[in-house]
Amino acid sequence: MQVATFKSKMVYTSTLRMPHFYHERSAALNVGLGGAIDKVDVTDNIMIHCRSAIDSSTLTVSECVDALRSDLTYGLSTAEAVRRQKYNGFNEFEIAEHEPLWRKYFEQFKNPLILLLLASAAVSVLMKQLDDAISITAAIVIVVTVGFVQEYRSEKTLEQLNKLVPPACHALRDGREVQFLARELVPGDIVTLSVGDRVPADVRLSEAVDLQVDESSFTGEMEPRHKHVKPLNGPVNVDRIDNVVYMGTLVRSGHAKGVVIGTGSNTRFGEVFKMMQAEESPKTPLQNSMDHLGTQLSFYSFAVIAVIFLIGLLQGRDILDMFTIGVSLAVAAIPEGLPIVVAVTLAIGVIRMASRRAVVKKLPAVETLGCVTVICSDKTGTLTKNEMTAVTVVAADGTAADVSGIGYSLEGGLCSVGGERVVGNSHPSVTRVIEIGCVCNNAALCEGVVIGQPTEGALLVLAMKAQLDDRRLAYRRINEIPFTSDSKWMGVQCEAINANGGPNEYFVKGALDRVLEMCVAYLQGGCVPQPIDNVARERFLETSRRLGSCGLRVIALAVGHSERDLCFAGMVGIVDPPRPGVAESIEIVQSAGVHVKMVTGDSLETACSIGSRLQLYHDGGSCLSGPQIDQMSDMELEQVIKEVTIFYRSSPKHKLRIVKALQNLGEVVAMTGDGVNDAVALKKADIGIAMGASGTDVCKEAADMILIDDDFYTIRSAIEEGKGIYHNITNFVRFQLSTSVAALSLIALSTMFHFENPLNAMQILWINIIMDGPPAQSLGVEPVDKDIIRQPPRNVRQPMITRALITNIFISAAIIIAGTLSVFYKEMSADNKITPRDTTMTFTCFVLFDMWNALACRSNRKLIWEIGLLRNRMFCVAVSASILCQLAVIYFPPLQRIFQTEALSLYDLIFLCALTSSVFIVAETRKYFELRLRKSSSYTNFGSGSNL
Repeated sequence: MQVATFKSKMVYTSTLRMPHFYHERSAALNVGLGGAIDKVDVTDNIMIHCRSAIDSSTLTVSECVDALRSDLTYGLSTAEAVRRQKYNGFNEFEIAEHEPLWRKYFEQFKNPLILLLLASAAVSVLMKQLDDAISITAAIVIVVTVGFVQEYRSEKTLEQLNKLVPPACHALRDGREVQFLARELVPGDIVTLSVGDRVPADVRLSEAVDLQVDESSFTGEMEPRHKHVKPLNGPVNVDRIDNVVYMGTLVRSGHAKGVVIGTGSNTRFGEVFKMMQAEESPKTPLQNSMDHLGTQLSFYSFAVIAVIFLIGLLQGRDILDMFTIGVSLAVAAIPEGLPIVVAVTLAIGVIRMASRRAVVKKLPAVETLGCVTVICSDKTGTLTKNEMTAVTVVAADGTAADVSGIGYSLEGGLCSVGGERVVGNSHPSVTRVIEIGCVCNNAALCEGVVIGQPTEGALLVLAMKAQLDDRRLAYRRINEIPFTSDSKWMGVQCEAINANGGPNEYFVKGALDRVLEMCVAYLQGGCVPQPIDNVARERFLETSRRLGSCGLRVIALAVGHSERDLCFAGMVGIVDPPRPGVAESIEIVQSAGVHVKMVTGDSLETACSIGSRLQLYHDGGSCLSGPQIDQMSDMELEQVIKEVTIFYRSSPKHKLRIVKALQNLGEVVAMTGDGVNDAVALKKADIGIAMGASGTDVCKEAADMILIDDDFYTIRSAIEEGKGIYHNITNFVRFQLSTSVAALSLIALSTMFHFENPLNAMQILWINIIMDGPPAQSLGVEPVDKDIIRQPPRNVRQPMITRALITNIFISAAIIIAGTLSVFYKEMSADNKITPRDTTMTFTCFVLFDMWNALACRSNRKLIWEIGLLRNRMFCVAVSASILCQLAVIYFPPLQRIFQTEALSLYDLIFLCALTSSVFIVAETRKYFELRLRKSSSYTNFGSGSNL
């Protein structure tokens, strides 16, 4: 390594133990440790850089310490630490200065629909329509505030990374171990670690005693990694560096010492931080749809103004009057209630999801799930229970036992041989295997939760199922040889409590090949030693391969009187089983056109085994490993990724590439994750889903949704909710636009043909209240149809106002216009003048048309008796209240004077109800024939498919 200088061209190599010249303020200091080493500081003009974990892992401890100009006994002096800190900065993540809150707030107004509403409010003020201006402004403020709060909360993600730096650490300074703020660490500091410590920086280990570190935030693997100090040889995988510990990881056992090689943004967490800053969360499909809707409405509004203006010119009417009328109609056509309905509908969706054990952090994310075309799901804890479970026991003499039950619960759990339950010593050879796994074990089970290693927890639960868990009480532990990544086995030396001076016993468990190396015999019948020959050894290895091909983790167990004189007892097959109901959920979402892909760090065999159980993988299916992804270009990955259902040996960086490749192909991607490194992929995905039980704080902050129970079934429920939300929003748009078009057409036609307006100002205001009020709002809270999950994801490129929707809007509007004008003409023709009765009949006719139209808009696909007339209680209350208010307007004298109405007869009301129901009857008839057509099409497709 070469270290550059500011003041000279001098080069210093890592072979130097000390620099050739010293800082005069730090003359040679003897630290009084038996004349150990005189520690000297380096000169001011040497820059000490952070080092990468990969580079440091290939150096010996002394080479790494030399490169950082430090000393394992003395550490750094305070003066040198201050100097290095000035160059390298504090050991924390520097978050860019935030934009002022007021500027963030006003940026929300860039939304096209918001700009359109602002223009409408301004025009309303100029035309002295203050009631419209106030209602529109209120809608804008509510929606903009909601959007601002969402954005403000999403920016907390980067701040969570700083919480991974522990507040204090222990390090050597000036030859003494001192405690100080971890943010003051610099490259070259010598730190000490013990159980429970969170690692304060990236550290190259110089000492490690039984050190196990939880790196699940990086790797997703729940098993702690065993660490050592030896340098690594050959190509180095960053996820398999065992002589370096990373900032933010947790020491689970043992103690250690090492030299700091990276601080702040120059750590492995720092890489995540930089990537988080570089990635932008994409707009949700709903936000894009609303933007497009704003553009569409703007176009239609200007079209209305242009048409009215042109007609006025052709009729020779006053240009200013026609322009005023056109602008008024355009403003009235804009659904100012839409943003509020969207916000309320999304908020109710969030509340519903909370009851299904999912926390949605960003409102639009709820609807995004309804557009998802690909779900990239973690295996551990999401598709599986994350509770290691013993499923089979194979004794050395060939006796095999099946184990039932899932996870750490004893409910329904049995161990049986040929259907006969194993209890106590009923089957000695199987009993001996289970006993060894129970005694050579440090786990404990407390209220269904394993304290200790998951694998040991599975062996303990196995013993409890066979009623053998009390066997560990029959032995007193004398010594323990811990598991290491090199040895791959663990052993305990015990004496039987009632042995009366008998020899000690060794109980050993671990990898089969390592355990067999220590065995000279195997047990026949659980107690009779038989010499191990090549035939027996190959039989054991073949059994292990068979279990491994089924996705099982194989634990070999042996017993004897010394480490090199063991008898092989048998093996246990352990698996993390699929969660109940996950297979059915996957089948349902896949039948609806959503592809599910498993992303795991496990081996190919384990991934394929779980995938086949969940119907994700079939023989001949396509799988892709993390190293294979590394060898591919982005274009090559995009060419194959659609066919791949299982990604194995994958790391969080592979997740990001998977997300980008799928998005480049036009897919809407949901990604699950639980580690810090997953945060980047979660932020990039269209919908990031964090695990609530096992996820890190950073991961949860970056995600759009958090699964409280880490269950895939909850994702299925969220997809169902998302589709229902968009369905409700389009129903509202359909209702409001059809009513708006009808109301405006009445006014426009009257204006163009010089008719007197059939509705007065107060009546128009009342209709506006209905259009934007409770009946309209209640469409947004329509309960989700259970069959909606089977509908394919909506095309995010398709605008909200489609040709089909426009057709339905104009059909409904035409019926309302024709019916209302016919009533107006019929009533007026009697005396050729407009009377209160004429306007009352016309007014009531339009309001009842509105109510029937709202009923028809509750579903665009299903008939009213299929969805349930009374299922949406809020709708029933809103419509009933509106009808009662309309009756009050007709029959209550004070309101009669305000609205210029008069009482109608019962016959009038019956006539109007019958007439106005036509809009509902036509809509239901259309739905009926469309339903018949869909069923016929489905039947034809099914028949065609069955003949293949």
